[in-house]
Amino acid sequence: MIPLFKVAMSEKASALVGEVLDSGYIGQGTKVDELEHALAKRLDNPRVLTVSSATAGLHLALHLIATEHGRDGEVLATPLTCTATNWPILANGMKIRWVDTDPETLNIDLDDLARKITPTTRAIVLVHWGGYPVDLDRLTHILDEAERLHGNRPQVIEDCADAFGATYKNAPLGNHGNIAVYSFQAVKHLTTGDGGLLVLPNDHLLERARLLRWYGIDRNSGPNPYQNDITEYGFKANMNDINAAIGLANLDIIDTNLAKHRENAAYYDSELANTPDLELTERAPDRNPSFMYYTLKVKNRTAFTQHLKSNGIATSEVHKRNDHYTTTHPYSTHLPNLDTLTHQHISIPVGWWLTPTDLTHISRTIKKGW
Repeated sequence: MIPLFKVAMSEKASALVGEVLDSGYIGQGTKVDELEHALAKRLDNPRVLTVSSATAGLHLALHLIATEHGRDGEVLATPLTCTATNWPILANGMKIRWVDTDPETLNIDLDDLARKITPTTRAIVLVHWGGYPVDLDRLTHILDEAERLHGNRPQVIEDCADAFGATYKNAPLGNHGNIAVYSFQAVKHLTTGDGGLLVLPNDHLLERARLLRWYGIDRNSGPNPYQNDITEYGFKANMNDINAAIGLANLDIIDTNLAKHRENAAYYDSELANTPDLELTERAPDRNPSFMYYTLKVKNRTAFTQHLKSNGIATSEVHKRNDHYTTTHPYSTHLPNLDTLTHQHISIPVGWWLTPTDLTHISRTIKKGW
């Protein structure tokens, strides 16, 4: 079976992890510092902070917003994502207001978003589906208008879990004035085994997050940080040197792998265009997606997936809509675009591991029809 996801691990990872194990110290230390420095340079943004997972990063990001802007309002969010995107909203005691899905991108529908911003909107959590960036300039215009109308500018968190390496107008995600959260989970473009990264828009939030990811203790306050006062309680959300060592090793292979994902996506864009009963998603010239997965919209999805499975090709919806779970029932609303897309969207393998033979087999299998 040609897999949809696969772990990308550098040959150097074992040796670097071995160094950490042999050092006698495996907590947050020099390897974490090295990884943060490398990622800051790569993202062209010094305000980065590693965390134990993207979920922890999202929880911390929402906590930063809630404690400064209040937990009493709403958070606008997309239901078409991993539950890790939305559960931190509930964990922070905030209310979800669902926003519909853009059928051209599977990202958040910015028209619906604009309609749903009110004076009680505290935050917006958006997802770059499969690594395809949201139109961030248009989002800024929407926020400007909301501030003019309501005197309130909601804070934005970008869930970049699938979007490491993606750019919007030639800038890496995390450089557009919002909080951004990356994932380094096992099968992501860049894996640390598990882990994540917070990218903060200002030094104030960076310093708060730095304290709160480790109980509220200032680890840089001198030889005895445990003796100091804690002015704000925090969490246990830091990365350790074992995970950081894996990440440092995998930075050596990330560009080659990203290039392969993009090359494979371009092949599909060409080969699958005009295929009956199939639609491709949007490609805008000002965005360079990372293509964590390659999403199609198809008619008779069940037949499509069975056809590919019988030909040894894995497929997946990747994520189920979050608004249909019992725990989110109180926030249910009508989302017409997503109601249609729910029965259409499917993702096929696009990763670095695909051979030319695999790509030909996948495209020919699809073009034969189902």
